[in-house]
Amino acid sequence: MRKGTRWAAGLALTMVAAACSKSTTTTTSGTTGTTGTTGTSGGTGPVEGSVKISGSSTVLPISQLLAQEFSQQNSAVQISVDGPGTTDGFVLFCKGQTDVNDASRAISDDEVTACQQGGVDYIELPIAYDGITVMTNPANTAVSCLSKADLYALIGPESKGFKNWSDANALDKELGGAGNFPNEPLDLVGPGQESGTWGSFIDLALKDIAGSRGQADDTTRPDYQSSANDNVIIQGIEGSQSSLGWVGFAYAEANAQQVKILGVSPDENKGGEGNADCVTPSRDTIADQTYPLSRTLYIYVNKAKAQDNPALRAFVDFYLTDAGITTGVQQAGYVDLPSDQISKTRSTWSSFEQGA
Repeated sequence: MRKGTRWAAGLALTMVAAACSKSTTTTTSGTTGTTGTTGTSGGTGPVEGSVKISGSSTVLPISQLLAQEFSQQNSAVQISVDGPGTTDGFVLFCKGQTDVNDASRAISDDEVTACQQGGVDYIELPIAYDGITVMTNPANTAVSCLSKADLYALIGPESKGFKNWSDANALDKELGGAGNFPNEPLDLVGPGQESGTWGSFIDLALKDIAGSRGQADDTTRPDYQSSANDNVIIQGIEGSQSSLGWVGFAYAEANAQQVKILGVSPDENKGGEGNADCVTPSRDTIADQTYPLSRTLYIYVNKAKAQDNPALRAFVDFYLTDAGITTGVQQAGYVDLPSDQISKTRSTWSSFEQGA
């Protein structure tokens, strides 16, 4: 069993246990409450059935928390939540094998095609903001801020084979950075290709520079320790004094005593250290999108399954209440959407329900 991360609250410890196992099943118990809040269907009584959720390990703590809360207010519903990664989750979702896919990025064109081929029509529901958080070990005093140029020099496709931080110095200078990384091992750990965080990091940090240099703009360097489990990435950062890696904000913030969270500058033509444009991820900088690696989190719901499954509709109803999309998101460590965006998400779901 993997070592659990250190969340500050008892509720968060439950979330970590879920993330470590990456798969949970909740059999709901308790009493049924009001429509749209606790899962009744059209006010006709308690719902029955099952809901199967898979996908992003980043979104997992939110969905797991809300599944647990839903289970306290409803009977005769089983909810399973799994977190193999956004990409692997879409493979299952587009085959019709799951009801909901948690996603830390928007669905890709290839996945849209796969869902069409699988006969799966879906609803995209933005549910939260996140900031991909770049980290090192607290013992690494040489680095406090990295620009996009720095990140490309260390993690981009042209950095393949770099074993020490200093190996990236020449490329960093070529990109406009200072090129003064320390002569220490570059122990790189991060999400793998099955993870939406991997793809989002490329899009937000690497893609533009790679494209401008005629390099592949859809990949990182391949030679690093990768994992779909955010806890393993945190452990990798803790395990090396000269580590470098990235995860979703909630995991980094929950382990802020064990990792060093780095600021990020949006600059693609100069270094980050000492840069006035350097921004540290926080709820405020993620919410106002000033943090350069901010992104939106989603759930995707299978339309046909939602039409046929009152339990699924009731769970999504609950997900989009204030207790879910606002309080639940905050309790899971992420940033709730602004009110106008929440209204849009609710309107999208309401339009589907009215037509179902």
